[in-house]
Amino acid sequence: MTRHKAAGVVIVGLTLGGAALGALWSWLAPSARGVIALTRSGDRVHTYLGSESDHLFVSAAMLIGLVTSMAIVAAVLVWQWRDHRGPLMATALWVGLVAATGAAAAVGALLVHWHYGAVPFDTAPVTRENRVFYYSEAPPVFFARGPLQVATTLLFPAALGALAYALLAVATPRDDLGASPPVERVPADVTP
Repeated sequence: MTRHKAAGVVIVGLTLGGAALGALWSWLAPSARGVIALTRSGDRVHTYLGSESDHLFVSAAMLIGLVTSMAIVAAVLVWQWRDHRGPLMATALWVGLVAATGAAAAVGALLVHWHYGAVPFDTAPVTRENRVFYYSEAPPVFFARGPLQVATTLLFPAALGALAYALLAVATPRDDLGASPPVERVPADVTP
């Protein structure tokens, strides 16, 4: 297998693994239960029950934790593929991890939205007779919707995977990282 094919295998494999993690996350992530109520003046208000709003943070942190764990394991597995070590494989690792995080977020968001739907704030069936409506909100995949927060979420596991790969390279001083041809070092004769 050529190095380019090996890099493609890493990228596709990580992307598919990320999609599987997104499906797992959608099953594990806690929803946030809330209530929509009609006030005496006729206004709609909503709040979360007890500490349910913490689930909005926990679920996003859970996704990052799952993908980061995969990043460390992937770095070690890619490092074990000795014939293809080097800059191309390190690049394939971080590109694949960004794609994996994106796939995990996309699949996870799609599945939880399909399961929970949108928060029915404007359409909640609250009336003067039935003033309270309970709902479950889909867990978020990102901590916030700003471009910097989304970019940080996508790049964080890739950065940790690349760091793990670099640490493995530094910890193996005799590895040439795929440089060719290999050079055998011969010790110089030293006379006393």
